[in-house]
Amino acid sequence: MTTFQGIPPGAFAFYAELEDNNNREWWLEHKDSYISLVRDPLTALLAELEPRFGPAKIFRPNRDVRFSQDKSPYKTAQGAFASAQEGVGYYLQVSADGLLVGGGYHSHTPAQLARFRNSVDASGTGESLRQIVDGVAAAGFAVEGEKLKTVPRGYVRDHPRAELLKHKSLSAGVGLGQPDWAATPAAVQEIAERWDKLRPLVEWVGRHAAP
Repeated sequence: MTTFQGIPPGAFAFYAELEDNNNREWWLEHKDSYISLVRDPLTALLAELEPRFGPAKIFRPNRDVRFSQDKSPYKTAQGAFASAQEGVGYYLQVSADGLLVGGGYHSHTPAQLARFRNSVDASGTGESLRQIVDGVAAAGFAVEGEKLKTVPRGYVRDHPRAELLKHKSLSAGVGLGQPDWAATPAAVQEIAERWDKLRPLVEWVGRHAAP
């Protein structure tokens, strides 16, 4: 296995060019660059993070265009998800904008959603999540996720955790741009430190929303 040496600056440039040339011909001409600049460095990086955060999956570069009006064949960002349980874990993305790190849960089966809402409604677990979310936001992460416009049926509108009850999925992320450390082995520790800040959120949803 290749030892991680950093994410080359060319990885970000690759996606900047792809945004202007999102077609099969360009991709085939530059596929070797994708492998050497993006896929292989991320694979090595995630392998070093795996003991602390779980095995990771690098998403396919191809878009599913079957039901989309946008027929551009390739994603303009490379994402990866490290997880110890389905749908819950840590996210990493490389794009023309730079690095993005995040974590939380994104899938929401009816059973998951019911467990999540029951835990948010309960004063003990709900207040624990509120404090975690406040801490994550204070650390500079944007709290995100699919949300309803109103509090779901069965809960009072002035519920003390109304905003959390609106969530159907819950995650947090931060864009880091292209820091100098990204191109060095120090990226392992830099990303690990940010994922560690998200660990309380990931662990909470893992206990209270995961299958």
